[in-house]
Amino acid sequence: MIHSLKNYFLLGMLALPFLFLACEGPTAPVEEATEKAPDIEAAIDSLMSQLTLEEKVHMIHASSAFTSGGVERLGIPELIMSDGPHGVRHEHGRDWVKDEGVRDSSTYLPVGTALAATWNRDLGYAFGSVLGSEANYRGKDIILGPGLNIIRSPLNGRNFEYLTEDPYLNAEMTVGYIKGVQDQGVAACAKHFVANNLEYEREQVNVEMGDRALYEIYLPGFKAAVQEGGVYTVMAAYNKFRGDYCAHSEYLLDGILKTEFGFDGAVISDWNAVKNTMEAVNAGIDLEMGSDLPMLAMGPPDYGKFHMGDTVVTLVNNGTVDVALVDKKVRRLLRTMYRINAFGEREPGAYNTPEHQRIARQIADEAIVLLKNDGMLPLEQSATKTLAVVGANATRKHAGAGGSSQVKAFYEVTPLDGLQNLLGEGTAVSYAEGYTVSREGGSDADLIAAAVAQVKDADAAIYVGGWIHGFTDEWNDNAYDAEATDKESMELPFGQDELIEALLAANPNTVIVLMGGGPIDMRKWQGKAKSIVQAWYPGMEGGNALADILFGNLNPSGKLPMTFPVKLEDSPAHKLAVTGFESLEQNYTDGIFVGYRYFDSYEVAPAFAFGHGLSYTSFGYDNLTITKEDGTVTVSVDVTNTGDVKGAEVVQVYVKDDEANLERPAKELKAFQKIKLEPGASQSLTFELDEDAFSYYDDKQNKWVLEPGTFTILVGSSSRDIRQEGQFTW
Repeated sequence: MIHSLKNYFLLGMLALPFLFLACEGPTAPVEEATEKAPDIEAAIDSLMSQLTLEEKVHMIHASSAFTSGGVERLGIPELIMSDGPHGVRHEHGRDWVKDEGVRDSSTYLPVGTALAATWNRDLGYAFGSVLGSEANYRGKDIILGPGLNIIRSPLNGRNFEYLTEDPYLNAEMTVGYIKGVQDQGVAACAKHFVANNLEYEREQVNVEMGDRALYEIYLPGFKAAVQEGGVYTVMAAYNKFRGDYCAHSEYLLDGILKTEFGFDGAVISDWNAVKNTMEAVNAGIDLEMGSDLPMLAMGPPDYGKFHMGDTVVTLVNNGTVDVALVDKKVRRLLRTMYRINAFGEREPGAYNTPEHQRIARQIADEAIVLLKNDGMLPLEQSATKTLAVVGANATRKHAGAGGSSQVKAFYEVTPLDGLQNLLGEGTAVSYAEGYTVSREGGSDADLIAAAVAQVKDADAAIYVGGWIHGFTDEWNDNAYDAEATDKESMELPFGQDELIEALLAANPNTVIVLMGGGPIDMRKWQGKAKSIVQAWYPGMEGGNALADILFGNLNPSGKLPMTFPVKLEDSPAHKLAVTGFESLEQNYTDGIFVGYRYFDSYEVAPAFAFGHGLSYTSFGYDNLTITKEDGTVTVSVDVTNTGDVKGAEVVQVYVKDDEANLERPAKELKAFQKIKLEPGASQSLTFELDEDAFSYYDDKQNKWVLEPGTFTILVGSSSRDIRQEGQFTW
């Protein structure tokens, strides 16, 4: 059993009919829920009538580092939470002390950007099911993910945790993730609501943006999480939004999330994100989490002294605060508990099963993106008697880094491991570090010379570099892709540019493999490299997946979920900014022109476009048809594998409004489908687009608007690789 049953008898005496409530999500039909289980709200009423004020207040703040307060007298358990957007985090003691000698290793899944790069909705669900199952096994009630913040700037240190720059792709991949988690009896937590798009001074920065950007870019993922995914909990962000902390914002939490989106679950603060008692009590935050880490050195904190702690009891008793405000928060927490069957016995989860490892591998298989290939890949195993592998990322393990997303991996196959596993004794594999992971180190002439000597005469050479996760104890030194820090630039650290140039001069056929959560500046060597591969942080099976792709046992099918700019200054968050990026006042003057919406509308050439990803085969697009009937536009297209090997293609459907009254992007993603085809095989695809696909948010009328006129449908392999297009009139 997940929770202690020492109070089970008491609970049974209170409300025996409620012990075995089914876990119904908020989108389940009322009739179906009524047939399957007693009314959850009646069960909540019963408990609410017996709770004292002190017990209610105890429930709305943390009771330890990762638990909320329970009520033992009534059998109400603590809610147990864990970080883990791509794997359940290692166990913490009640006050952040890392538990030792416990079975807390987990399946290390590829990171969020890698999941989005699969463009495979089914893998979104599979990803969530692994996470939920292992969280369940570990006794967790809430897993703190998915991260839904839009990738706005290449510099954000947490981009790797998130998914994409595009709101539609964000929403589509989010829904499966959430359902996968919650079908395992664990609550997902959509975070960070909203506009936490940078780690710089995240607890102080104020974000200003217009309503068009808010509704068209930054909210759709959260809206889908609530209305389509049925997410049980949402985490409020650290930052301020239009002058109010997100955790205190009545506009965001009560107005948009709870009223407009219809969210009836619990809103949790990010850790230490609540800054004011009255503002938090009056707004829609339901649970205050966190503790002041510096104070922990002086001993365990008094959680009753939190903003939503004992002070609230005093404020209710003296008439300053209406107890109804507290009751609303407690009801939402109890509703979440019933939905995950926290009062009963959940089906047990599973732990590092072969099936979980297989899913981690499949996601890695479909996530790796072939950015460039001038005939170099795939490599021939039979012709490769000597292989030179260079780069610290070839042997570096990333699971235990990154901040709150760190995972104690059951195992992690590095790129070098994967290559050795594949090639076996038939190929002599040599390795050279090439560079040292140290901000102070820079390039090292001796390490470069040793690496050059190895690649010069090898049958094949592979460089594995890119970004790294920062480790918790190295945040002040080597943090790049990590929580609580941002990158200083898009330039490769540790002198890697100089190393890559030297390797390509010595062996022009050196394959460049990049790891990390996002783009880098490749100007110094991109034109010289024949093959470039984006591997992300591909999880525990990533090394095996990478090896099979490089040697042609797998055909790459990943597509970029973000634009890779040529240089940082091309990114709209920087190009169109009116305030410095390290500023406490962040004005999103890029508006709706985020990512490819900017690059394609303003005709700025990217290094690699949104949706881009090459294959070892080719695909033809034919016979586009567009029909409109009532409020639905049906788009059909035939796709054929015109090459010699089996492959997968992501067919992307974009919409352009040709006659809008307000400025709109040159194109917007509105549908996609990943298909797998044998050589010579064809498939006819049909997409149905409703009115939402053609509407924009009019911030003058404060509503979504569909203007009559001409629209263009563009179908292709990326935002810059359009194969078919046609028009229709609405």
